[in-house]
Amino acid sequence: SLSQPEREEMFHRGPGLNLTSGQYTAPTAGYYTFTTTLHIEHREPQRKRQLCRGTRLRVLICVQSHCQHNRNLETSSQLESRGDLFTISVTGVLYLQAGQYASVFVENAAGSPLTVRSGSDFSAVLLGV
Repeated sequence: SLSQPEREEMFHRGPGLNLTSGQYTAPTAGYYTFTTTLHIEHREPQRKRQLCRGTRLRVLICVQSHCQHNRNLETSSQLESRGDLFTISVTGVLYLQAGQYASVFVENAAGSPLTVRSGSDFSAVLLGV
């Protein structure tokens, strides 16, 4: 689950970002550059680590929560048995109509809990209309 960042650790300027829902709503139609960097903790009992070696983890930035369509940004990473903490990033440009929102999704195929740690971020910047 995602936790709300502490106020003193945030940079937040302009309308659109809702920290409760984790959504950025476009105040105006246009092209936006989105970036997310997630620090993810993956812990499993030692005996299970070999079973999940190479399991894929996907991180997506989706418009209107429609991740199955082509209007998303995504990256994937292999969960390896070495190391409990890793960083994964997604960046790119999406077109949003005024009032549409974008949010971050983590698709966990590992079958074990993942924790998004503090210091993770999500940003949107209007490039142009």
